[in-house]
Amino acid sequence: MLVMNSRLIGATVLSVQAGGPIGKITGIVVDPNDLKVIAFYLDGPAINRQQNILDVRSVREYSNYGFVIDDIDELVGPNDVIKISEILKLNFNLTGLKVETKKGSKLGKVQDFTLTSEDFIVQQIIVKRPLLKSLNDPELTISRNEIVEITDYKIIIKDEEKVLKKKAEKEEFVPNFVNPFRESQPGFAPTDTKIPGAQDN
Repeated sequence: MLVMNSRLIGATVLSVQAGGPIGKITGIVVDPNDLKVIAFYLDGPAINRQQNILDVRSVREYSNYGFVIDDIDELVGPNDVIKISEILKLNFNLTGLKVETKKGSKLGKVQDFTLTSEDFIVQQIIVKRPLLKSLNDPELTISRNEIVEITDYKIIIKDEEKVLKKKAEKEEFVPNFVNPFRESQPGFAPTDTKIPGAQDN
């Protein structure tokens, strides 16, 4: 399942040992070498500020309820895990990076990105267009397959025309099926389910 980075911020973290929420996600640590999330920053009344990092390998499950881990004791400090420590020193932040083509055409800046909830690998970057180009295309969705290089300041992609072509093809697609779960259908009554011990955001 693809999920937006912006949706993960503020997500609840649930502990099996505690039987409920222990905190919320406040930040995401992305490895620029392979665009994979390796850790999350947490905050909450029960979180020790010296050990407020959740190694992605400690995540048992992610769903609409949030993240599930075994125990709050699995949280680590910035220097406890070598891999995480090395990436933190790079001070890399995917959001806000400039996006350009190999030919030097400026496409905009990364305003969000999507990742897979199973392995937390970044799949797409959402690029906010410059003012002059935003009249026709307010934003672009660029696949990780189009990325050829990442530096401290920008992301370089293969070809702007290919990205725009894919965007046009996507917009022209018209589904020819009827959604059987539309709320307007007679007898349809969506219900909410909650995990025991979870609290509303």
